[in-house]
Amino acid sequence: MDSYLIQVNGHGDHAPMLDVHLKSTGNTISPGKAKARKPRWAVRASEMSKKTFNPVRAIVDSMKVEPNPKKAMISLSLGDPTVFGNLPTNDEVTRAVKEVLDSGQYNGYAPSVGYQSCREAVAAYYNCPEAPLKAQDVILTSGCSQAIELALAVLANPGQNILVPRPGFSLYKTLALSMGIEVKLYNLLPEKAWEIDLEHLESLVDEKTACLIVNNPSNPCGSVFSKSHLQEILAVASRQCVPILADEIYGDMVFADCKYEPIATLSTNVPILSCGGLAKRWLVPGWRMGWILIHDRRDIFGNEIRDGLLRLSQRILGPCTIVQGALERILHRTPPEFYHNTLSILKSNADLCYAALSAIPGLQPVRPAGAMYLMVEIEMEHFPEFENDVEFTERLISEQSVFCLPATCFEYPNFFRVVITVPEEMILEACSRIQEFCEMHYQGAEGAQDLECDK
Repeated sequence: MDSYLIQVNGHGDHAPMLDVHLKSTGNTISPGKAKARKPRWAVRASEMSKKTFNPVRAIVDSMKVEPNPKKAMISLSLGDPTVFGNLPTNDEVTRAVKEVLDSGQYNGYAPSVGYQSCREAVAAYYNCPEAPLKAQDVILTSGCSQAIELALAVLANPGQNILVPRPGFSLYKTLALSMGIEVKLYNLLPEKAWEIDLEHLESLVDEKTACLIVNNPSNPCGSVFSKSHLQEILAVASRQCVPILADEIYGDMVFADCKYEPIATLSTNVPILSCGGLAKRWLVPGWRMGWILIHDRRDIFGNEIRDGLLRLSQRILGPCTIVQGALERILHRTPPEFYHNTLSILKSNADLCYAALSAIPGLQPVRPAGAMYLMVEIEMEHFPEFENDVEFTERLISEQSVFCLPATCFEYPNFFRVVITVPEEMILEACSRIQEFCEMHYQGAEGAQDLECDK
């Protein structure tokens, strides 16, 4: 029978030491001392968490202002079309989910890239002769945000850089910096309806450039690129051998006088990962259903990128299985009039907002062509009491209870973004309050100069 002796020695202020002697009736097992260090708590946040920074949250959370208690709050800041209930999804969409839930067939785990039948449904929906798709070209994700995250993670390594629009959706930078990827911002031109400054874009490319992000239609600009402009963008990508990550979550959400062109339909040689989902067009952002469409006609991505996306998708199983089960019906049975009615409301709101804000001295809105947003330039020289767009929008909240996002959130100071998904009467009331605010603070050239001298 083996015998074990554990002796605890401790004296004075010193921590006990363990003298461990292991003995057996046969052989002695290397007697000796195992000294245990004094335990210390040393829990630190990871480097990834320290590098994760959301500029929208950072700016909005630091805006320590209270709305005017005499006026009901009107929020034109959140890109969620469901907030006010005026843009419900179609009955066919909700019915599809109810039937899948009642069936009990989609309560388990799905393959990490999504059910094969659901991938086939997405491929069939987007397939066209100019950009053919099969089920193996589709990766289902938890919303478009996860699609963007996986696309970035598979294309770029720490130390490389990506090209991101300015102004642009803040998530690109948030994700990239957390992964140790450098962000290079290329300019959009408000005087050209937010087209890309192609010369500036191409000047940013170097040997460490991993991909170019193209967001069309745009958040925050509400712009829609023409076919010719997309071809110019593709020419830059082709010349520089840079793949494209296309954020097309607002695809087909364009107004009647405009045409949406999926960028992959215009190129046979530039490899493209197109990210989309149900959130905006079907008005269900909380359902978290997105996808990556792999367009690689020249087999430049090859198996490596596809295998990489598969492995990354296996870290956490992504999209909701219930919504997956309803996906084919949602895509193929939602009536066309639903899309038409949604766009009619957005176009009407955009026109009302643009006309009202254009008439206000000191503001220069840029007419949108799609998506759910409108950008407005603040002629800061006429509002000298405000240092920047953040101060301007803070005071707009405190005096008029109207909340618009300062475009500093999108790396583009001295503009603000308006969300146009709110009910029409709310748009009109908000614009009236913005006019009152601007008339109160507007200074002509002489007044502004006098105020500067007084400082």
